[in-house]
Amino acid sequence: MDARVWLSLGSNIDREHNMRTAVSALEQRFSPLIVSQVYESEAVGFDGEPFYNMVVGLDTDLPVDQLKQYLHELEMNQGRDRTGRRFAPRTLDIDLLTYGDRVLNSAYARLPRDEILRYAFVLRPLSEVAGDERHPLDGRSYRELWAAFDQPDQPLWPVALEFPVGIGRGER
Repeated sequence: MDARVWLSLGSNIDREHNMRTAVSALEQRFSPLIVSQVYESEAVGFDGEPFYNMVVGLDTDLPVDQLKQYLHELEMNQGRDRTGRRFAPRTLDIDLLTYGDRVLNSAYARLPRDEILRYAFVLRPLSEVAGDERHPLDGRSYRELWAAFDQPDQPLWPVALEFPVGIGRGER
């Protein structure tokens, strides 16, 4: 049975190219996709160039570990280097935010990802595409969580980065 999966994508190196390439690869493998607006935000946790961030939704029957492996391979194919510091510039960062309503705390995944509740660059685009869905632990909808978020602390700027016609926009 397919699960609805939400992914957070980010890049601060050759941002437009890496975001487009990642969305294209995801679309080829998991079509159709649901994509949020792309946002620009300051780097969090280190001094670096601003990031482009977005959320992508897809349906898959891949188990969590196989999906995570696919996402890591996609990152590596775009030059992601995992040998350096945790908070550092990156070509592509793809995080598995949710996998249906599963709650998981294992060596290979923590679901739902705690960044949903901590970072505007994750929660705002997620609230756009999955606003009525509920956080599996908190119970509030993503739209409610965004409305209650301390937004001035983490500013975001919409970016006019469009994707091919076959890729759907989320709810607004």
